[in-house]
Amino acid sequence: MAWSEAKAWRQGSEHQKLYQALLDDAAEAPARNKKRKKVVQPQDMPWEMARQGLLKHLLNSAMNTRMETVDAYMQIIPPGSRSGKHRHLAEECLYVLEGRGYDLHQDCDVEITDTYHWTPQEEVKRYEWEAGDVIYVPPNTIHQHFNANPDKPARLISAINRIFKASGLNDLEQLEDAPEYDPAVVLNAELLESILRPRAATR
Repeated sequence: MAWSEAKAWRQGSEHQKLYQALLDDAAEAPARNKKRKKVVQPQDMPWEMARQGLLKHLLNSAMNTRMETVDAYMQIIPPGSRSGKHRHLAEECLYVLEGRGYDLHQDCDVEITDTYHWTPQEEVKRYEWEAGDVIYVPPNTIHQHFNANPDKPARLISAINRIFKASGLNDLEQLEDAPEYDPAVVLNAELLESILRPRAATR
C-alpha cells in the first residue's frame, strides 16, 4: 500500500544545505566570472604534445575562461605527418586554417544496454580537405587527420561540446598515437620550430 511508504521516508538524520548551496553558487557567479578571461592571449594558450598530436589549447575547462560549453584547440600536423586516431561520443567540427590533406573516418555501430558497446564498421571513408574547409566528425566516429603536404604543416581548429563530459558521457578513446608523441617531451620555442620547420628548408 502507498501508506506503507511513510515508514521509510521519515528515516535518516543527515542534514545538508544543498539547495542553499545552489543559491549561493548562483549569487557568487557574477563576481567569480569577473575573474575569468573573456580574451585569451596567445601566451596564455597552453601547448601540449598529446597522444592526438601537437595541440595549442584555445579554450578548456582548466583555463579559467568564461566559456562554459565548448572546448577548442588548434591542431598542428607537421609536414607529411598525421594526427593520432581516436573516437569520442561528442560530434566535432574542425576549421582548416592552413594546408591540405585528408581525413579517414570509420563509423561505429553502438549498443547501449546495461553497458556501452561499439563495433567499427568495415568501411573506412576518406575525405579530402584544404584551407578554408570545415570538417565534420559525427558522433562516435573513429577518425584521423593526415597532412598531404610533405613540405608545410597543416593547422586545424577543433571545437567540441563540453556538456557531454558534464553529463557523464566523456567517452574518449585513443586508438593510435601521433608519430611525434613522446610523454617526456616538454615543448619550448626551439623544439616547436624544429617540429614545424618545412622539410624543404632542411634540405
